[in-house]
Amino acid sequence: MINTRVANYRSSLRIIGDLLENTEEFGQQGINTNTLITRANLSHSKLKKLVENLTGVGLITKGEFDTKNTFVITEKGRKYLESYRKFAGMAESFGLEL
Repeated sequence: MINTRVANYRSSLRIIGDLLENTEEFGQQGINTNTLITRANLSHSKLKKLVENLTGVGLITKGEFDTKNTFVITEKGRKYLESYRKFAGMAESFGLEL
């Protein structure tokens, strides 16, 4: 018997969108590492790599709040997220998933 179930994996673009959306939701207070891991459904090692990339290109900033690492979306990150949402909506209108 052939298994016809296909795993539903998120693309890198979708994962980055999820990270930025969760980071934006927490505003200037920032989101801590554990909350971001849970909400974005990522492993710690995967999150660490992505955060390094996102801070490196200026989409988020890393800080400290109550002795915990926190992440805050930047203006550049908000602009990226706005474009991502428009693109995702357009792709969906054509029946495509990101």
